[in-house]
Amino acid sequence: MSRVVTGAMVRVEGVRKAYGHGAAAVHALRGVSFEVPRGELVALKGRSGSGKTTLLNIVGGLDAADAGRVQVDGHELADLDEDGLLTLRRDRVGFVFQSFGLIPVLTAAENVGVPLRLRRTPPREREERVALLLSLVGLADHAAQRPGELSGGQRQRVAVARALANDPALLIADEPTGQLDAETGHAVMELLRAVVRSERVTALVATHDATLLDLADRVLELRDGEIVAE
Repeated sequence: MSRVVTGAMVRVEGVRKAYGHGAAAVHALRGVSFEVPRGELVALKGRSGSGKTTLLNIVGGLDAADAGRVQVDGHELADLDEDGLLTLRRDRVGFVFQSFGLIPVLTAAENVGVPLRLRRTPPREREERVALLLSLVGLADHAAQRPGELSGGQRQRVAVARALANDPALLIADEPTGQLDAETGHAVMELLRAVVRSERVTALVATHDATLLDLADRVLELRDGEIVAE
């Protein structure tokens, strides 16, 4: 399915988020605003505690902002009910996490196929899509192996393939190289860069690893809940 690659995939305007109340409140985001153009890989950098994960969770519809506006793929998130947010996450957004999040008892192919099973994709179509994605991430020969039989880099590649299973418009990755050594982490970031180009996906990737930022089209820096540099 072709996808229009003009305009912004993500628009964030004046987003605020706090945890707790009164003097004890922790202000995770303090009026954050930015855009992510379609077809770009945008890196979000900042130290631990700067608000990166909170921001990604809000953009991905996993959490709600206290104030401000968030638009993803033309959808105003505040206008969506729980079913609408679930549909958006299932059909339009793919997630890659630092901890991989794979199901240990399933093979690589079965893990990639989970989102397709949830959508009741016909078996033959599901198998073809899984094989294509495992080939894309360089793991065609590892389809029958379980996560415990794969290296950290291979497990993260499976996680990337799973995130792409439903042909999302937006890929959100939260510290995807945090558990990997420098060389493997760089390879995973190069994979994300290649995926953005080949699959016409937009990506928002949080990282604090400065050596990986050169692969992004644009870098946003988050400090104490505010965008301080681009």
